[in-house]
Amino acid sequence: MSTKTLIRKAAPNPAAAAQAASKQAAPRPAASAADDWDPALLERPRIAANVEIHEPIESGAPWVLQRGNHQHFRLQPDMARLVRAMDGTLDHTGLAEVLGPPWTAQHVGTAVHKLADSKVLDDGKPAERRSTWFRFVPPMTLQFTVVHPERLLARLAPVIRLLAGRTSAAVAALFVLGGILALALLTPEVDAALGRPLPFYAYFGVMAGVLATTAVHEVGHGAVLTYYGGRPSRMGFMLFYMSPAFFCDVSDGWRLSRKEQRVRVALAGIATQTVIAGAAALSALFLGPSDLRDAVLVFAVATYTSGVVNLLPFVKLDGYIALMSHLDVPHLRDRAMTDARRFLARTLFGGRGYARELGGRRWAVAFGLACMAFPLYVIAGALTLWSDLLQRLGAVGTSTVLMVVCYLVYRLGLGFAKLTTEGRAAGAPLWRVIAAAVLLTGAAGTALVLVKAPYTVAAGYVAHDGGRVELVLPNTADLSAVRPDSAVRFYRAGLMTREQTGTANVAATTRTETTAPMSAFFPVAATPVRMPVVSLPLTVGEAPADRVGAARVDLGELPLGEWLYVKYVAPLWRR
Repeated sequence: MSTKTLIRKAAPNPAAAAQAASKQAAPRPAASAADDWDPALLERPRIAANVEIHEPIESGAPWVLQRGNHQHFRLQPDMARLVRAMDGTLDHTGLAEVLGPPWTAQHVGTAVHKLADSKVLDDGKPAERRSTWFRFVPPMTLQFTVVHPERLLARLAPVIRLLAGRTSAAVAALFVLGGILALALLTPEVDAALGRPLPFYAYFGVMAGVLATTAVHEVGHGAVLTYYGGRPSRMGFMLFYMSPAFFCDVSDGWRLSRKEQRVRVALAGIATQTVIAGAAALSALFLGPSDLRDAVLVFAVATYTSGVVNLLPFVKLDGYIALMSHLDVPHLRDRAMTDARRFLARTLFGGRGYARELGGRRWAVAFGLACMAFPLYVIAGALTLWSDLLQRLGAVGTSTVLMVVCYLVYRLGLGFAKLTTEGRAAGAPLWRVIAAAVLLTGAAGTALVLVKAPYTVAAGYVAHDGGRVELVLPNTADLSAVRPDSAVRFYRAGLMTREQTGTANVAATTRTETTAPMSAFFPVAATPVRMPVVSLPLTVGEAPADRVGAARVDLGELPLGEWLYVKYVAPLWRR
């Protein structure tokens, strides 16, 4: 759910509405985008072809202006009347006459410039053709629209009303809490399921269940919005920070009259998925030891965890939408990040012309800083989690890892560019901007040279009859860094956790090209699928518990810059 607002606070009359629009046209003295327009288009304004006005759903609900498929603007009634009157035939004086006192031509002109800056007026340029099925949402989300669910959910309205009762809510709460209790009672079984390899079919079942639950999660958003009279506009598949998921666009929720309704729409998906997780955990109580029970437990834990992560308000997940709706502050995250950027720019570059987007909210800067840092943390975490697995897939995997690293660097550079723009716009002297840039570059370079990072190589092991154990590494591994006597640790690795089961040292660097089971590199149970590898002999200290498993070679420490190169760039050349 995303929205903007043309007038953020209710104005008591049209004149005040126009004055509020004038004040918010730019947070600081700056050129207006409308200054570049053809004056004739501003003199007789017309709403753009891709803009639509939605009347309030019920008494007390706001007017909403929709631009394209994704952006929504909340309007005060007086501004909505003005927008509806803009058909390109009336000038400012004519519009003021149609609207009546206390509107004046000057007030209309102020509002027109605000609307032009918000890009909702016809600027005379050919309309851009944008994809109706694909959308990129920065910093790292790709959305693919599959269906438009409003008609289907409208037909299911009687069922939705039945499920929205208090009895259904009580039953749902019992499932959620009962599932958590079941997982607590099955703690040893949960630890075992998360920490050991599972068969392919178990992983397939877990993945299918997670994707199906994600789809139902999104239907939950749309169903609650439909219950309150809104219209979910589109549903589809997305890649969210490299992870597959589904989405449902419920931006129409900003037409609802009460913020409590918007909060419930935002949290409906989490409620839906935790009910499913609870049902799965409860069913595990009635299953005996088996791969099926392990898969059900992994699914339940993953689904509960996904619900908790969804509550985080620092990225545009359900928790953020709920917080924004509760505070009734449209575009809360973007505005908080703007305040945070201006705080950093003032600290680094000086200057005095900084305005607050969320004045009066002391926590806004801290929240904005967290919102700026958290996506980078998520990308870095995903990179750490997936890089070893992807690099084992050869050129395609290593190229993917390198592209993600480059994108992360690009986002950091883009963030600094925005900082300098904020500083210069606020009157920061050029010499101080340059000095700060040089100082930060020097600090980063120093960190790359002086900061040390532990360097390890992910590998696997295969135990043979007679106690012989060999270390196996993919062709993309940094074999040149492995030395005789390098320490090796053996692990039993599961989908989420791992347990050390033995130790060894590299006996010699004599390499043998061979094949090894896939289970030496991926947390899957015994499989006939084998992968080309390089093997090295080991001197075993503590024998591993399994015949095949994961391993890690400890290679000391490297300067951070060298570590980044050998970890994420060099594997591209080792093929």
